[in-house]
Amino acid sequence: MDNHQNTIEKLISELCPRGVEFKELGNIVNILDNQRKPVAKNKREIGNIPYYGANGIQGYVKDYIFDGVFLLVGEDGSVINKDGSPILNWANGKIWVNNHAHVLSEIKNVALLRFVYFYLQSIDVTKIVRGTPPKINQQSLRDIKIPVPPLAIQEEIVKILNSFTELEAELEAELEARKKQYEYYRTELLTFNKKQKVRWVMLSDVVKITTGKLNANAMVKGGKYPFFTCDAVPFEIDTYAFDTEAILISGNGSRVGHVNYCNGKFNAYQRTYILHSFKDINSGYLLTYLKAFIRNYILKNSKKGSVPYITLPMLQTFQVPILEINKQKRIVSILDKFDALVNDISIGLPAEIKARNQQYEYYRNKLLTFNEHAR
Repeated sequence: MDNHQNTIEKLISELCPRGVEFKELGNIVNILDNQRKPVAKNKREIGNIPYYGANGIQGYVKDYIFDGVFLLVGEDGSVINKDGSPILNWANGKIWVNNHAHVLSEIKNVALLRFVYFYLQSIDVTKIVRGTPPKINQQSLRDIKIPVPPLAIQEEIVKILNSFTELEAELEAELEARKKQYEYYRTELLTFNKKQKVRWVMLSDVVKITTGKLNANAMVKGGKYPFFTCDAVPFEIDTYAFDTEAILISGNGSRVGHVNYCNGKFNAYQRTYILHSFKDINSGYLLTYLKAFIRNYILKNSKKGSVPYITLPMLQTFQVPILEINKQKRIVSILDKFDALVNDISIGLPAEIKARNQQYEYYRNKLLTFNEHAR
């Protein structure tokens, strides 16, 4: 990296020693919004062409309206990330784009589109987001100021940052493969045949099942106790109603069947099921089994056409395989080690991906900081 940095510094001193000119985005890229065509979901013909919206691919269709290399910027709905940077998608080839994403293409010999992409990743656009739902209108997009160093400098920066993103993509692909491998072995270890000594029981035979105490009005951040709702990540709250080891299952909503674990003081939404007082079953074993199979069970048994949900009788009668307790613990031990390599951000691939991403962001911000040329 130091050699690349030295090369860029040398190019800057040679080509733009007095600083870099900043230009409005609308003057350095083509904005092709007038060519977009939204198509209602029920009218799309399914194919293999990506159909893009504000936050990425929404589906696949038979036809296309763009063919080339494009930078898509979220226009309304999903427009900014948590750090305030705009929602961006890099699209290459034949695509269809609806009217929720701005479409940018390159003007040759002015600015590399990939350079613009990297720069937009690094800025906070919160001040230009307006309305409900949030929107970045085309004029606000056009007005964003972008540094435009000579093309030789842009090319060198793009080459460096591409090397980071390519490595991260390789790590992400490897992690995805590991996740599928984990799911395969989890299913294998938790699928039993008639020859194996397994006793099948109803869930209500091995745990007590209760529901949460609070309604949606309690979902306020701030506090020291976890508050489990139908979302993946719990809120925090000032009061607790339970003090025990428990497995929690989301009872409805888009995250129905999502499984959480808590040991200690917590609170829970009234449509969250709480499994506690474990009998003849290891809590880790049950947690792993539920993560593997409960959601599909819910989706299969919910009424057709309705929003998926699980009733207490459905949960009580869910069948669980009971092994000798040491065998349960052995399965948990095997899968925990595998799970850590896949999901623990302090070790394995997740840790490496996190470190690479932090390194990328550091160098991206360093390489894309320019002194503005004084006119």
